[in-house]
Amino acid sequence: MPLHEHGERPYDWVGDLAGRRAALTPDRVGLVDADTGREFTYADLDDRATRTARLLRDRGVGAGDRVAVVSRNRPELVDLYFATGKIGAVLTPLSHRLAPRETGDLLSTVEPSLLVVEAPFADDVATAIDGRDDLVDVPVLGLADDGEASGGPRGWPRFGAEQPGDDAPVETASVALSDPHLFLHTGGSTGLPKEVVLPHGSIAWNAFTTITSWGLRPDDVTPLVFPMFHTGGWNVLTVPFFHLGATVVIAREFDPAQVLATVEARDATVLVAVPAVLRFMAEADEWDATDLSSLRFAKSGGGPCRDAVIEAWSERGVDLSQGYGLTECGPNNFAMPAGFPREKTATIGKPGLYVDARVVDEDGDPLPQGEVGELELASPHAADRYWRNEAETADAFGGGWVSTGDLARVDADGYYRIEGRKKNMFVSGGENVFPPAVEDVVATHPSVDDVVVIPVPDETWGEVGTAVLEGDESLTIEALRAFCDGKLAPYEIPRHLAFVDELPTSGPDKVDREAVKRRFGGGGDDTGRQ
Repeated sequence: MPLHEHGERPYDWVGDLAGRRAALTPDRVGLVDADTGREFTYADLDDRATRTARLLRDRGVGAGDRVAVVSRNRPELVDLYFATGKIGAVLTPLSHRLAPRETGDLLSTVEPSLLVVEAPFADDVATAIDGRDDLVDVPVLGLADDGEASGGPRGWPRFGAEQPGDDAPVETASVALSDPHLFLHTGGSTGLPKEVVLPHGSIAWNAFTTITSWGLRPDDVTPLVFPMFHTGGWNVLTVPFFHLGATVVIAREFDPAQVLATVEARDATVLVAVPAVLRFMAEADEWDATDLSSLRFAKSGGGPCRDAVIEAWSERGVDLSQGYGLTECGPNNFAMPAGFPREKTATIGKPGLYVDARVVDEDGDPLPQGEVGELELASPHAADRYWRNEAETADAFGGGWVSTGDLARVDADGYYRIEGRKKNMFVSGGENVFPPAVEDVVATHPSVDDVVVIPVPDETWGEVGTAVLEGDESLTIEALRAFCDGKLAPYEIPRHLAFVDELPTSGPDKVDREAVKRRFGGGGDDTGRQ
């Protein structure tokens, strides 16, 4: 048996998660489509994966080839995940929120052998491809709208696992743990997103870490509220649940009322979401009437979760804690110990079972407990590299540690706390200011719905903070500074205010700080709003 890229032998089971799970729990429901009400057992999912694998091979897709897809969360994305595993291909989901130029650039980077496009995004993708010589010959399959009887968008051949076909098992490819299975792109808030290469082994190790560190169970049920073009859509709970034989509920769009209804109707046991989603659910009209008693725990990830949101869930009896991850590693790197003290909810917990973590200075030397430095991670669930980007790969993955770009500190009990992005920290009058710490205080003001603090130039102090708010525009800078007095150090208190109807987002509803900086980073006077 030939060895693969890193000298590893292939195994029959590596790419055939669908078949192995179906053999063990064929009748257990693995996937629910909340928009249509359809349920798919693991036997159903393996059958669909077999049909999809045969379709891909008929279209010329082989081992190592990339299959790009632009779509919302649909059962067909799960079909593609399992099918690409069977034939040794690589699934490359692209965000449907990207501009056509960005979509075209990413497609040129990954060079797909096949492109699958959901109907609502057909025109944008066609624009992305138009005029690009390197993309003109890429075969495209259209993913039709729900309920559409035949045909695909823009006359493209239709993609779908339910088309008539051979039901016989498909011959699986020779796949090693080091072979890539997913390309997932970063948020791209500072330029074109980078494609992160995730091998089968990394994906599996993240599942092991999540299951063992979070205490997941085969009878767990979760509503998926991350998009499937993001690591959250696959690696937070979906793939770990598939390893266990648990149940994932998907929907085309996030709707807080629908998620709350799913929690109650399906007796959901686990929920993981970004802070904005947890906030929208707590603010929904259906919040008070929804039975949340089935939830064993909920976790927040993708940014700091405000105390008010944590309190709202706690008041409903839900154990809410914060997690931490990134596309390049995990993303499930930390866990909260059983019975953790309530005051530790501001932290991300302790490293997971198969994760090493450390905090280092500018020279890469470990810092003592309590000091702030860059968080670095090491684990077999780390990604392999950035696709065709050697310089960025060396910066992020060099030396056996993944450089996260996030600042953190470790307390006396071994709990890690994120202090913010390294690039977002600023210096005011010689003192380091960490925006998340300031935002945590500003967000508790009754006139503030959400806030981002950014640095702006100042002749006296070098840089000072501007608080960019969603909230009541009658709030003045004087009133806000008085509110923060005694809660923050003087150099941390914002000097300026700016208001927006809605903070811009990047990725799965994460605030796009770079967009805020571009709009409001010019400074202002010390007493008024910009």
